[in-house]
Amino acid sequence: FDVIDLGVMTSCEKILETAKREGADIIGLSGLITPSLDEMTHVAKEMQRQGFTVPLLIGGATTSAKHTAVKIAQHYEQPVVHVVDASLSVPAVESLLDPTRKAEFVAKTKAGQERDRSNYAAMQANRTLVPYATALERRFKTDWATVRIDTPSFLGTRVLNDVPLSDLVPFIDWSPFFQTWELRGKYPKIFEDPVVGKEARKVFDDAQALLHRIVDEKLLTARGVYGFWPAATVGDDIVVNVDGSLREPNSAHGVSGLHSLRFPMLRQQWERPGQQDFRSLADYIAPADSGRQDYLGAFAVTTGIGCDELANKFQNELHDDYLSIMTKALADRLAEAFAEYLHRQARLDWGYGQEEALSTDDLIEEKYRGIRPAHGYPACPDHTEKTKLFELLDATNQTGIVLTESFAMHPAASVSGLYFAHPESRYFTVDKITKDQVEDYAKRKGMPLAEVERWLSPNLGYDS
Repeated sequence: FDVIDLGVMTSCEKILETAKREGADIIGLSGLITPSLDEMTHVAKEMQRQGFTVPLLIGGATTSAKHTAVKIAQHYEQPVVHVVDASLSVPAVESLLDPTRKAEFVAKTKAGQERDRSNYAAMQANRTLVPYATALERRFKTDWATVRIDTPSFLGTRVLNDVPLSDLVPFIDWSPFFQTWELRGKYPKIFEDPVVGKEARKVFDDAQALLHRIVDEKLLTARGVYGFWPAATVGDDIVVNVDGSLREPNSAHGVSGLHSLRFPMLRQQWERPGQQDFRSLADYIAPADSGRQDYLGAFAVTTGIGCDELANKFQNELHDDYLSIMTKALADRLAEAFAEYLHRQARLDWGYGQEEALSTDDLIEEKYRGIRPAHGYPACPDHTEKTKLFELLDATNQTGIVLTESFAMHPAASVSGLYFAHPESRYFTVDKITKDQVEDYAKRKGMPLAEVERWLSPNLGYDS
């Protein structure tokens, strides 16, 4: 196949103009972060409006077959096919371009999408979302008079330049690595799988060989920044004293510093069977009127410096797509390992981590106190708040990580997020929310409602 790669952050207009000019047989879209989902729907609508007749392929980290069926396929009458992994794009394209196979393939795809839409409609009909006021009343509660709050050993940021990659390797969680190659199974048991075990072993051995070369020759660079700040909650906002000053006891506003940042948080509203409370990350920081001084941590790390150059060398000079993909997969694993490595250091600096006695496997399985949720993920799905995180950390200057217009991080092998030390903090999913919360959230952010709805579209429990 002749593939025309238009790169990332390409406008709908350019995609469709190029497809017309080049006579493309298929248009493919890939989405890395949540806003890409809305853009894909927009492209599908434009293809319908302009009378396109070619199939549309959908793929990428944030996509799914269900989302494609419910949100995208209905806007374009031609085939819209979700491809779960790049390795499966070839058979999908072959089926769409082969006159003897196309009709059956399309019919099967559309039948599956209709089933997904019916299941989704049934699930929505049975889903109960409580009003935002009710969710606030039933928030996760802490006895702030007695709960343990540890004081970090320093306030502000610390920068880690050129961390030895060999220090990060023991923290690699290999299970997600195999998913890159569409090999399902948990490491190391995957090697015993009668179907994929042999191929998994081969890919793993190839990865080890390249990883050793990357580490020995320092082909990638690891940089990070992390820190701690006095913080308090006001409603569902986490207010951070950027200058590090401690708030006055019982301060009504929770801040007394010269410069503060507010991280507005979202709250669960979906009432599941047996649900006791509706959580927000704001529940894990002491309220401003509690009389207790609390803290919030934050971090940003990358192991992607040098990744594009190495991947491009394999692809363009050596014509080795396999090693190019392998390079990116390893950079991603190292970035996640760096995040785990740094979270351990942060817990030590926070004090309570000095009581841990955990193995590397325990660390990978997150058997410790505290969490490190990332913006754009289930507990705080709003990507736009990354700008404040990067301001707090001075992340671009300290690490070289930049945010794109759609708030993706570049280099791609980067991880950022917040640190919470609350003894009962755990990960959760905000899921669907009602318009009354979205309206309140928009006011707290100082952003137009329509703009907030665009960024939170997968979480809207109503038609915007």
